[in-house]
Amino acid sequence: METARGKDPGDERSLPRAKPRGATATGFTLIELLVVIAIIAVLLAILIPSLRAVRERAQRAICLANLRQLTTAWLTYADEYGGRLVRGELGDTQDEGLYNRTRTLKGWVGGAFFWPKERASVEGNAAKGALWPYLRDIDVYRCPAGWKGHPLTYAIFSSANGARVEGTYMPDSGGLELTPAGRRVGRTVLRLTRLTDITSPGPAQRAVFIDHGHASSGGDFFIHYLYPKWYWYRPPAVHHAGGTTLSFADGHTEYWKWRGKETVTGMPRKERPSLNGLTIETLEGGDHEPKTEDGMYDLQRLQTAVWGRLGYAPADP
Repeated sequence: METARGKDPGDERSLPRAKPRGATATGFTLIELLVVIAIIAVLLAILIPSLRAVRERAQRAICLANLRQLTTAWLTYADEYGGRLVRGELGDTQDEGLYNRTRTLKGWVGGAFFWPKERASVEGNAAKGALWPYLRDIDVYRCPAGWKGHPLTYAIFSSANGARVEGTYMPDSGGLELTPAGRRVGRTVLRLTRLTDITSPGPAQRAVFIDHGHASSGGDFFIHYLYPKWYWYRPPAVHHAGGTTLSFADGHTEYWKWRGKETVTGMPRKERPSLNGLTIETLEGGDHEPKTEDGMYDLQRLQTAVWGRLGYAPADP
């Protein structure tokens, strides 16, 4: 309808308006949404391994720093006790010495770190070991990548005044020493009881601490001297990206990534309950002799660092 002034404006408003030329519809189509989801999935697949690697490197750096502090405490103890090394086991050893006097050799770490599962129970227990006066920080005694619930993940090698000896020590004579002296092969002292024993190879080549990943039942880490085998109760730790960390008698630390796939995934491992109620890892079926060249290299590299030499003739390649 037209009026005197022209068309009725109501008629124009009631008609549908055409879209301006070049205008597009708003929102995502299903195909576009699927493409976005696929891109996000690809980015996550790329970023998550990178973030895990960054986290592992950070945990490894903390672990190496912990081992460095533990080894400094180990060296300080020896300096204050006339060069004698702290006992490389858990707990204390007592013996009847001269004139029926009881002698006590304290272990480097005490039952406070082995038996309880909670931090509070460690803090409230006085039996923290001989190195505690030199290193009063509970967090330094465990790797941040170690097994949950284990307040202790580090161990001293048995060669550093530990428990297992396997033909590496001299009988105690005259009751003058609580621990027998280590047997010498050439210039190499196998089982170390004093700092002066570390001659050939020198302190930079003799290993002291290792990150076992969980608590060791005896507080030490044993590896065979006489045989080319991994001890079934002490498999090599692999939680640091297929490797482990360790320290040496001169105070420096190293990260060892195992060369052999056999070392990382080729040995039958089994979790089993320990005496303290925690779960530990062992080898299923007994000691393991490496079957590959790289696997044997890993074993013999560690044996040499621990004992200073091999106690057997290596097989020809």
